[in-house]
Amino acid sequence: MTLRLVELSVEAMLALLAGDLSGASARSGVRLTDYFVDDTSIWLWRIRVDQIRKDPSTARWFARAVVDEESGLVIGHAGYHGPPDETGMVEVGYSVDPRYRRRGYAREMLTVLVRRARTEPGVRTVRASISPDNAASLATIAGFGFSQVGEQWDIEDGLELIFEYPLAP
Repeated sequence: MTLRLVELSVEAMLALLAGDLSGASARSGVRLTDYFVDDTSIWLWRIRVDQIRKDPSTARWFARAVVDEESGLVIGHAGYHGPPDETGMVEVGYSVDPRYRRRGYAREMLTVLVRRARTEPGVRTVRASISPDNAASLATIAGFGFSQVGEQWDIEDGLELIFEYPLAP
């Protein structure tokens, strides 16, 4: 399986926020699905647009459409919550369209994100924050070498377990 991550510009995200799926697709160069404008995704575009407007240099870190190169289908979105922090940590975020779940896409998205993090100067740690009730996400990170390093309370998601994967000693 080969996945390609396609950057979503602010203009594409604004089109998604307006419910303009065809406009967002035209701006991104790939055919986005209705998953990009449903309630599970739309909040993300609002947050990312605000972050990019505050600091345009951060745009390359955020959510991208994920294309399965074999089928040509957009199967979800993936990226980081932002650029590396002062300790060199980046947090991953990925979501598979429900129509394409349970096919190994989430694991491959995580593989692509970790691989990219390894190539970025200054990135030393990859983090994943997961609800203790999210068995699918917990299974996705299993076997990658992530270790649980703590817990946090997220206003939107409630209790999350914090896992980190060191990229360098």
